[in-house]
Amino acid sequence: MPAPERIPSRSLTGTELVDLLTEGELTVLGQIRGASNAVLYCTVARDGEEAACVYKPVAGEQPLWDFPDGTLAAREVAAYEISEATGWGLVPPTVLRDGPYGEGMCQLWIDAAPQREDGDEDNENGGDGADGEAGEPPLLALVEDEEPGEGWKAVAHAEVGEGRTALLVHADDARLRRLAVLDAVINNGDRKGGHLLPAPGGRLYGIDHGVTFNADDKLRTLLWGWAGEPLTAEAVEVVERLGAELAPGTPLVTRLAELITEVEIEALRGRVAGLRATGRHPEPSGQWPSIPWPPV
Repeated sequence: MPAPERIPSRSLTGTELVDLLTEGELTVLGQIRGASNAVLYCTVARDGEEAACVYKPVAGEQPLWDFPDGTLAAREVAAYEISEATGWGLVPPTVLRDGPYGEGMCQLWIDAAPQREDGDEDNENGGDGADGEAGEPPLLALVEDEEPGEGWKAVAHAEVGEGRTALLVHADDARLRRLAVLDAVINNGDRKGGHLLPAPGGRLYGIDHGVTFNADDKLRTLLWGWAGEPLTAEAVEVVERLGAELAPGTPLVTRLAELITEVEIEALRGRVAGLRATGRHPEPSGQWPSIPWPPV
C-alpha cells in the first residue's frame, strides 16, 4: 500500500526513536502487499510523539527449512544491533515488541528519496523537478556494455529477454560498500535491490534482514562489485572493533544471545575474524547461486 509521509513531530535521537518504537501505542493502518510474510504499516505514538513504522508479527512468518531456529523478527533486530555496533547506522531503528498480533519486529518507516532515471541530469538549482528537489542517482542498472562505466561496479550478466543479455551493475558508492561489509558480517542471504532505501539527506538504509546469521555461508547479494578487493581503512577499523565487541560476555553479545543462537553467534565471530584475517571483501563461493532471486 502507498504510505503517506509521517515523521516524528520533532527530530528524535536514535535512543528516543528506539524508546518510541518499544513503548509507544502501535496502531495498524494497513498491510503492505507483495511480501511473503505479514508486513503491516503502522503508527507508533507516545507522549505527543508519533512515527510511522513497519510491524512484522512472528505469527505471520512462513517457516524456512534452512533457518529452523529463532524467528525472522529476532534476526532483523540482531541485524540492527550489528549495524549500530559498526557506527554506520545502515539499518533503521528496529525493536522486538508485543503488538496487536503478538510479538514481532517493529522498525521505523523510511520515506525513500526519489531516484532519477539513469542518465538524467540535475538542473542548475540542484534538482530534477519543478519543485527543485534533487533525485538520488540510481544505485543499480542494466547496461548493454561488456564492462561497467566509470562510477559503476560489475555484478553479473543477466538475461533481459529475446536472447539478449545485459550487464548488471551497481554504483561505486561508499554507502553501498559499507552495506556490503555489513552483509558479509551478518551473512545476509537476501540483499535485493528493493531492500536499498536512499533517504533524504544522503543517508542509505538497508531493510529486510530476516534471513541472516545462519551458521552456514548464505551470502547472496547484488553488491558483489568489490568481491576480492581490499577493505577500506574505515572497514578494517570497524571489523577490528567488532571483533572486540563480540567477545564473550560483552553487552553486545548479551543482547544478541536473546535474539540468535550461540552457534550463530560463534559463526558471526568467525566471519568477523575471517574479514580481519584477509582484509578483503568476500567472494562468491561458487557452491550455490550468489545472487538472490528475484533480484528486485
